[in-house]
Amino acid sequence: MSEPTTRILKRETHSSRAPLSVIAAIVVSLLAVYGLLETMLRALGQPPWLIDPPDAVRRISELPAGTTPVLLGVAGVLLLLLGLILLANGVLPGRRARHVITDNRVAVVVDDEVIAAALARRARLAAGVTREQVMVVVSARTVQVNVRPTSGIWLDESQIQAAVEAELAAMALDPAPTVKVNLANTGVIGV
Repeated sequence: MSEPTTRILKRETHSSRAPLSVIAAIVVSLLAVYGLLETMLRALGQPPWLIDPPDAVRRISELPAGTTPVLLGVAGVLLLLLGLILLANGVLPGRRARHVITDNRVAVVVDDEVIAAALARRARLAAGVTREQVMVVVSARTVQVNVRPTSGIWLDESQIQAAVEAELAAMALDPAPTVKVNLANTGVIGV
């Protein structure tokens, strides 16, 4: 595949970090503009709009005094969570629920729900059960096939897994997920 095609496929399968970055930049910019406003008012000898900058610095430097420990703990936990969210957004790969079908002629991106529907149909046909008895969950690296058999009818787990793996191999997904089939211990009443 060409480089522009590879970039397009990456853009379609990975989420953008722009929205959170823009929000963080706006918040920091607003705080900076507010700080400049208060500093300018102080320099002009006007009363502060909300809080005087030297007063704010003094309160922060004397922070534990006069503040309840519970409030400090809650504020610390909230700041920690915000920091972890921003760090995770910057470091972890933002992946959309999509897979690429490898083809030399065209770029094909398929939603995981479409893949799950096709694999559920194949598992249902291999097991001989109704649509409501099969549920498939597709993630980046795994395909989880959950089958509830009809009461009194034995199902072969390896046959269902082989059918789903064959369908998955025919799709030629990138990255290729592994298949795990779970048969429920209890069955449903026959339809």
